[in-house]
Amino acid sequence: MTATRILPNSVRAPSGRSWSARPWSALTVLMLGTFMFVLDFFIVNVALPSIQHDLRAGEGAIEWVVAGYTISTAVLLVTGGRLGDRFGRRRVFSLGLAIFVVTSAACALAPDPAVLVAARVVQGVGAALMAPNILSILGVVYTGPARVRAISVYGMVMGLAATSGQIIGGILIRTDVAGLGWRTIFWINVPIGVAALLAAPRLVPESRDQHGSRLDLTGVTLITACLIAVVLPLVEGRQAGWPAWTWAALAASVPLAAAFVAHQRRKADRGGVPLLNPRVFASWPLRAGLLTQTVFWCQQAASYLVLGLYLQQGHGLSPLSAGGVFTFLAAGYLITSFRAPALTMRFGRAVIAAGAVTAALGDGALYLATAHTGTSGSVAWLFPGLLLLGAGQGLCITPLTTTVLSHADPATAGSVAGALSTAQQVGNSVGVAVTGVLFFGALSDGYGLAFERSVLQMGALLLVVAALTRLMPGRQRAV
Repeated sequence: MTATRILPNSVRAPSGRSWSARPWSALTVLMLGTFMFVLDFFIVNVALPSIQHDLRAGEGAIEWVVAGYTISTAVLLVTGGRLGDRFGRRRVFSLGLAIFVVTSAACALAPDPAVLVAARVVQGVGAALMAPNILSILGVVYTGPARVRAISVYGMVMGLAATSGQIIGGILIRTDVAGLGWRTIFWINVPIGVAALLAAPRLVPESRDQHGSRLDLTGVTLITACLIAVVLPLVEGRQAGWPAWTWAALAASVPLAAAFVAHQRRKADRGGVPLLNPRVFASWPLRAGLLTQTVFWCQQAASYLVLGLYLQQGHGLSPLSAGGVFTFLAAGYLITSFRAPALTMRFGRAVIAAGAVTAALGDGALYLATAHTGTSGSVAWLFPGLLLLGAGQGLCITPLTTTVLSHADPATAGSVAGALSTAQQVGNSVGVAVTGVLFFGALSDGYGLAFERSVLQMGALLLVVAALTRLMPGRQRAV
């Protein structure tokens, strides 16, 4: 048997195989994991009415089918990245993938709402172990133009998983394979996940921080408590009527964050290995990139949520028909995401700004179309706005990810990837909560007006993203 080869930057090739001969095989495995964990954030929305009817679930349980996955993913992403640094990124990715597969089966077999919610929470843990380590592996294994290509594929897969979630869910529920109904949206993960698990040891190189030490358990506790204090009230607050505990939790997040930062600095000063090394965030481009990421993702998930509700509840479309409308958004995304990496290398932050403005124009076009037709006219009036919105998103997602990862080295890849993924998930949670307040608060005046107000708010966020790009480096450095 061929001896295991040590690649640069603490990367270990799969045993018995020259990894450098087939460097892109690993990307296929990683993208299967990416597609699954992103898809499950969006696809479940299509199935909620069927789940509620089949399991006789109350509104609170149905909300937790979505919120449980979101919360457990968001609060454990940083920890997941650090575990990969410490114990091996492929190993932790595979562990997360295994958890995701098992809990997908548990979701599909759930006999009642309590089991489904519990399975979704643990499924989020699997996603939190996968997501940052996918980015870490891309950042460590691929360098230079190869990294740009790998991250462009990652961004494209993420966008496709998000934009296609509605139509995939609609098709699966409509076809009703073996009479399984909504359960097929979870069963589909099992064969894909098992295939990726079997391929990972052979195709994905192992990597870790050579100077890794014991996990910073105090840091894990503080950051987890801080993120729960932020995400939980934002997810649950509107539905619960913003009781006192939601405001107390949000207030508690401030001292928890301060305690976490103080602990990380103290541990680093004493020569320890903190969960998030403050040295990593001394880079101004990294901080600017994370801030821009967070604001961008505040409108990303929210836009799909309100569009889906507007199409299904406002226009009365079936899940399959609503998914067909989403294909125009996906088409716009595909058109620009292929070219985004090369354009970013040439024009730098201007590409992200142009993408944000284009997406904002798309929201403006959706506003005008809705104001013209309300919920009684043809949905075809939405198509130009959806194409513009998708095209703008395609110019933003990959360049933003590349900007952040370009400031990570092998020793900090897990921390940076964890921070990047956390920015995305916290942005998603905050955006859905804020836009949800606006959208549902206007429903008494009809779905048309609620959608109009929501797209105006999201268009304003995209203009903020365009302004924030001025804080980023003028040109993307080689990665």
